[in-house]
Order: sequence, then C-alpha cells, then structure tokens
Amino acid sequence: MAETDRQLAVESHNAEPRRAALARLLAGIGWSHATRHPLAMDASTRRYERLRRGERTLILMDAPCTNESPPCPPDASAGERLALGWNAVSRLAASRVEAFVAIGRYLRGLGLSAPEVLAFDARHGWAVIEDLGANLYAGAIPAGADEVALYVEAAHALALAQSAPLPASLPASGDADGVEISWPVLEYDETALAANADLFVEWGPRLYPDLAFAPAERMQWERARAELTAEAMTFPRAFTIRDYHAENLIWLPERNGPARVGLLDFQDAVIGWRSWDLVMLLQDARRDVGDAAHQACLRAFFEATGIAEAQFRREFAILGALNALRILGIFSRLIARDGKNKYRAFLAREWGHLRANLAHEALAPLRRLIVSRMPVMADA
Repeated sequence: MAETDRQLAVESHNAEPRRAALARLLAGIGWSHATRHPLAMDASTRRYERLRRGERTLILMDAPCTNESPPCPPDASAGERLALGWNAVSRLAASRVEAFVAIGRYLRGLGLSAPEVLAFDARHGWAVIEDLGANLYAGAIPAGADEVALYVEAAHALALAQSAPLPASLPASGDADGVEISWPVLEYDETALAANADLFVEWGPRLYPDLAFAPAERMQWERARAELTAEAMTFPRAFTIRDYHAENLIWLPERNGPARVGLLDFQDAVIGWRSWDLVMLLQDARRDVGDAAHQACLRAFFEATGIAEAQFRREFAILGALNALRILGIFSRLIARDGKNKYRAFLAREWGHLRANLAHEALAPLRRLIVSRMPVMADA
C-alpha cells in the first residue's frame, strides 16, 4: 500500500474516535455550538479552523499523531533516529499537541505572547487555543506598519526567550484524558545539522544538475560541511524557537514590550544557538528584510544580551550558511518530488542568503566548493 493510501486508511479508521473526542473537548469548554471556518493551511500536516461563538473566536488545531513519523526519544542513538524517520533525525516535534502546549506555556511564563490553550487532547491530536488574530508581520508591514519597530521588538522577544536557564523538559498538564505529560527540549545536534545541510546535495541536483557529486567527490562535500557543523557545536547554546520569521509572528500593538510579538509556530523548539532564530528572521526565505530593519534588529539584540558582535557575526554566517543549504534542499525537494512549484519564487532569495553567508572568511572552503560547480556564486 502506498504511504498516502496507508495514511488515509489510518485516518479513516480513527475518524470516529477523533470526532467524538473533539465533541467532548468542545463541550467541556462550552463551545459545542460554535461555527467552524477553515483557515489557510501552513506547510505542516496540521490543519486549523477559526471557531466563532457570537463575538468571540478561538482557534482549533487539528494535529493527529498518525500524520507523521514519531518524534525523537530523548535517549535515541543516531542509528535509532535514522530508523525512526526524519522527525527523529531533525528533532522535530512531529506536530504533537503536547509539544505546542508545553512550549507555549513556557514562553508565556517568560512574558511572551504564545496563544493560551483552553483545552487539548494529546492522544487524539486536538487543541483549542487563543485567537491572536491575523495581523502577521508578513502582512502588517506591507500594509504600513513600521518595519524597523517590528523587527526591533522581535529581537527583544528573542533576547527574553534566551534569558532563562535552558529547560530539559517542560510540563504539558491539563490534557482531556487527565494524564500528566511532559515534553523534552532536545539539543539540536550535529546529526540534525548534517542531515539537514545534506539535503542541498541530495535534492539540489534535481533542479541544478551542476551540483551533482559523484560518489568519489561526495567526500569533498562532507569534509567542508563537517568543518562547519563541528564548529557550530562549539558555539554557545540557547533556547531556539526554530521557525521564527514574518509568517509566524503576529503584531499585537495593544500589548506591551516583547509581548507585542505574537508567536505561532514554536512546538519544534530545541536547545540550539543564540543566532539561529535571528538567521531565520533576517534571512527570511519569503520576504526581503530592509537594511534599516536588519541593522536595527541586530543592534537591539546586542544591546539586550550583551553579546560580542564580532563572534556573533561568525556564528551568524556559519549557521546562516547551514540553514540556507537546508532551505534550498527542502525547496528543491518540494518542487522536484512534490510538484509544489510555488517554492520556485523563493529560490533566488535563498541563494542570495547563501551567497551573503559564504562571504565570511569562515566559509572559504565551502565557498570554493560551491563556486567550482556554480560560478554564479563567485561574487560572494
């Protein structure tokens, strides 16, 4: 049976228990008779609806556990992670509701604006959450919001998220089944970094044939990539939201300070690096960040954290390059394997991010290797 057919069969088999679980969940908070309006889907396997009851609205998250490969057990070896699948390799949360609940509660405890969870059922994959509105950074800025102010506040929110001691696990109590749940906050490690960067050479050649490496040549790539991942592992660690960019941030001007930055996609949070979220924010694959906003965001982050700028920029370039390789590989896969041609529109911007990062002296070996195959990158 094909994977899609298998997934549909599982969903069909579980449909009635899930519907019953949702009915109980909504009844428990007095929202049984709310109207339901589907929202545009994001890139994940989750689905969302806006619930409306009179003037009040909430968001329904639909995230069945059967839709994805399992997340990573805290003590899994690299080999065990590979056998479990991509979520375990990359230390992704596999859209688990309990991850959203636990990480969101942690962020709210720091004073940040993650949606409150009114009710959830981890076993069946449902959550009813606060509706933060639709004023995404990606739409608010073109509509006239001050880009510099929004990016400065996003930097303050990151500084606050990184200010607390690193958690090993977080509670996700309050489940509809009454089960006490905790969620591990795992380290984004060398296995995950390498596997994600390797998407570039595994899928990039489907769109850019010059990137194809013969088996004997693959060692050149692995040496250059290994140097970067090894250095990345020496960088200071920090709590990392991971998908921190304009389409996952909501501007909430009625709130105060960093709480004006509404957070949407944080369940994949890990113990990563202090520069990763800034890379995601400032080297956004889907929009160009103005230079004034870029520089103001960095200055605000440096002032809030006291981080030395020179060392941080080295970290930013190395992790930025690894992230750009990851994104180019993912977009190539989405286009070549899944026929999602809308991602072609983002390729030139992401190549530009990679080019900017390769200009740093720390990236010289990787730059030479890529330029030898794609001379257009030579002006980095």
